[in-house]
Formats: sequence, structure tokens, C-alpha cells
Amino acid sequence: MNRRNVLWSTVSALGAAFAASRAKAATEATKSDKLKVVYHLADADKVNFVLGNIQNHIDGVGGPDHVKLALVIHGPALKAFHRAQANPDVSGRISNFAKDGVELAACANTIKAQNIKLTDLLPGFVSAEKGGVVRLAELQSQGYLYLRP
Repeated sequence: MNRRNVLWSTVSALGAAFAASRAKAATEATKSDKLKVVYHLADADKVNFVLGNIQNHIDGVGGPDHVKLALVIHGPALKAFHRAQANPDVSGRISNFAKDGVELAACANTIKAQNIKLTDLLPGFVSAEKGGVVRLAELQSQGYLYLRP
């Protein structure tokens, strides 16, 4: 009977040690991983609101080094980012976001529908070649959280 107790105690101690090491590893992985968030913008009347949300997000986590952000734009909202007609506030925010490493993706279908080129947009934009909604799905499959304010 004594052997059984010793064996049971040993197995229990090993199980507890293993569980504790797994919990510690999970906590360390969570701390080192950046939160990944994609913002979705299609409504022209929400441009300033969404840009403000992104800036608040960056400020709220302690700066751009603590989060990985993407902004995917399609539809009528893209007109606000045309270089020729963008207001100075939008231009400044986009410039700062590009410097901070925010992915600025413009829907290739919307670019085509608006009869413009990628170079007609503010600097920092990349083309979502397969479309904005496809890019959103790709980012979500990579672990990005989806926000559409």
C-alpha cells in the first residue's frame, strides 16, 4: 500500500509541475505576442471617426511598438484618401500611421471603380489586390481581431 501512495504522489507531483510549466509558457507567449487588429472602413462619413479610433488604439497600448494594426478601406470611404482631395488632417494622420507601421490597404476593386491608380492615393497605401473584403478575411485568418466602428 505504501508503494501505491509513493507512486501516486510522484505522478501527481509530475503532473502539477507539467501543468505549471505549460501555464507559465502560455503566459509568457501572450505577453510577447503583439495584439493584431484590423480596422474596416467603407463609409465616407466615418473616416475621421475611424482614424481617431486607430490613434486612440495606438496611444492606449503605449505606442505603435505594442500593437500590429491594419486599415482596410473600400467603397466610398476611399475618396477621402485621394491625394488631390484629402484634407490636411487626414493626410497627416495617414502619414503618421504609415511611419508607425500600420498597414494601409486600399481595395483594388474600388481603385478600379473610382478610375484611379494606387499612386493617386496618399503615400503609404498598398493595394489589396484580391479586394478589400478578401484582405479582411486573410488578416482575420492570421489572427487579427476585426473592428468596424
